[in-house]
Amino acid sequence: MPPPPAEPKIYHIVHVDRLASIVADGWLWSDAEVVRRGQAGTTIGMGGIKARRLGLPVDCHPGDRVGDFVPFYFCPRSIMLYVIHCANHPELAYRGGQDPIVHLEADLHEVVAWAEASGRRWAFTLSNAGAYYTQFRSRGDQLDEVNWPAVAATDFRGADVKEGKQAEFLVHQQFPWRLVRRIGVSAPGVAQQVANAISGVDHRPVVEIRRDWYF
Repeated sequence: MPPPPAEPKIYHIVHVDRLASIVADGWLWSDAEVVRRGQAGTTIGMGGIKARRLGLPVDCHPGDRVGDFVPFYFCPRSIMLYVIHCANHPELAYRGGQDPIVHLEADLHEVVAWAEASGRRWAFTLSNAGAYYTQFRSRGDQLDEVNWPAVAATDFRGADVKEGKQAEFLVHQQFPWRLVRRIGVSAPGVAQQVANAISGVDHRPVVEIRRDWYF
């Protein structure tokens, strides 16, 4: 595989109505923690897959489950966002489309440095972390095993591309809001909602309208 980008980024997608609680807490939480807390806001994932992730083992961290980690993709405009955009998958309860979804971008190297300094476990996968067959890695020198051309691809109809594009970066239990460096949104109205949610807080990432991050 080609080497990773010099400055790789990671992306968490979330409904804009969840942003205020994330900012108030100062953390993004894992699905397991969101369930435990009964966190308010719109859930955009598929219920069955989320439930499965709560039980799937992360084999590079014995005892941990995928749902114990905050998930990120290595790219914006993910396949999951496409599923949300199409709004026709039978397992998808959310039918509000892609426009209210925001991308939270962070720098991968900065995140790894924070995690290792904080004793926070992290991992990444070579395909969808919600699949039974996915492979996990937990070292920076293994990042070249990610299918980076697939991650960057805009046409993901090929099976290998579809698998590789769904690779995930995982941070155990919680992820600090202060490491979000940019927020990509679909339209000016959503940008204003984001601005309202982050007003008055110490850490306010740059907010950009990025139509190229959407379908």
